[in-house]
Amino acid sequence: MNKKHKLFAASLLALAMGGCAVKTDPIERSASEARARADLAQIYKDQEPLNGPLTLHQAMARAVKYNLEARLKVMEEALGQRQLDLAQFDMLPRMALSAGYAGRNNVSASSSQSIRTGTQSLEPSTSQDRDRDVADLTMVWNVLDFGVSYLGAKQQSDQRYILQERKRKVIHTITQDVRSAYWRAVAAERLLSQIDKLMGRIEQARINSQLMSAQRIGDPVQALSYQRALIEATRQLQEQRRALTLAKTELAALINQPMDKPYTLALDGNYAVPELHVDFAKLEQQALASRPELREQDYQSRISATETRKAMLRMLPGLEFSAGGHYDSNSFLTNQSWADYGLKVTWNLFNVMSAPTAIKVAKAGENVADARRQAMSVAVMAQLYVARANFEEASRQFKISEEMANLDGQIAEQLRNRFQTNNIGELELIQGELNNLQTQLKRDLSYAEMRNAYSQVFVSTGADPLPNALTDDKVQTIANALQSSEDSWNR
Repeated sequence: MNKKHKLFAASLLALAMGGCAVKTDPIERSASEARARADLAQIYKDQEPLNGPLTLHQAMARAVKYNLEARLKVMEEALGQRQLDLAQFDMLPRMALSAGYAGRNNVSASSSQSIRTGTQSLEPSTSQDRDRDVADLTMVWNVLDFGVSYLGAKQQSDQRYILQERKRKVIHTITQDVRSAYWRAVAAERLLSQIDKLMGRIEQARINSQLMSAQRIGDPVQALSYQRALIEATRQLQEQRRALTLAKTELAALINQPMDKPYTLALDGNYAVPELHVDFAKLEQQALASRPELREQDYQSRISATETRKAMLRMLPGLEFSAGGHYDSNSFLTNQSWADYGLKVTWNLFNVMSAPTAIKVAKAGENVADARRQAMSVAVMAQLYVARANFEEASRQFKISEEMANLDGQIAEQLRNRFQTNNIGELELIQGELNNLQTQLKRDLSYAEMRNAYSQVFVSTGADPLPNALTDDKVQTIANALQSSEDSWNR
């Protein structure tokens, strides 16, 4: 190798080694801030404004439409449809088009040698131009590949249905979460103002007591005990307030409401208690036929069965058809363009050898899918009966809490009358009102638990809260459909 070639080779090697040393720059803070601003703008983009008090079904509708997890499942379903469309192209023949230019730095020449004498029998000659244009269009279709691709497309179609079932599951979960958060938020909205008023009164009572202690009026120990009781009442109210304040924040996150925008809830003073008058044998059948998890396993079983057929199909020989058109500008050719076609049988004998194992693996996948579905069926039935038991227990707890709240309300009213006539001190009145607030809170939270347990019975059956099609995707349309579905279940 001469000096020039050595220098070229060394330069090429250095360039290749430099190309392998890849280094990226860290993401700048400004880029992250710009991304954060873009995300915030996109999260709440094109949402219908929230006007007026928010009802339960409007909250559920906003969660179905705007919750980011629900949006993600819709996008995954759309992706599944695109993947199915793409898988269908695998059934088409392979068609390749190539065109280009070919050249060399010297003539492609050759000579011949006699196999008897070993002497040259033909002087060096060429039958190819040094520079030429070439083009090819070739189509190959393998019947075996078509069959395997067809079964793969069917599996992809089942995967799309699985994504639909997961979307159903997300809607069930989101609507249930919204229902639970909504009733707790209603309790918060109903009681927070009362808690704030009582805390203000307690704070004023503490200030008055401290002033009396500073002026040395009354028994110091009694005054300190009084102040301690007031501080303990304040602590209890602050704990209740903290738990209630988070309820509206949780609901805002579920319905994708901006956290910095206040909203009000539609308060209903009627504590209606629903009743279950259903045939649980029918609910069992409904749950086993409709739950998204079980329907997903149905599709998984079908995918596993198709995988078995694919393993069996690969054992067969493949029939391959080919056809193509070609062009070569070589001036020595008599025909510079031509077409060819062919038919051949291909058989991968290693597939025949591995087929029994592949079929056993596919069969095992079917058995696992069946066992998983049966285990899940037992779990679904257990969930149904647990939901019923939870509802019955929650109904009893609510009735007790409601009785306690009514009694404490009457006691608080009597204490107010006595305080106005100076028969009792302010601390006793504050303690009575604190007890009344606590029992009201327990009543409202137990009511929320009861409503949640009631709806959980029907969620456990896999009943869809929405019909298959809506006239439009407006929030009120979705809310009306949710209301209609719930009324139907109640009947």
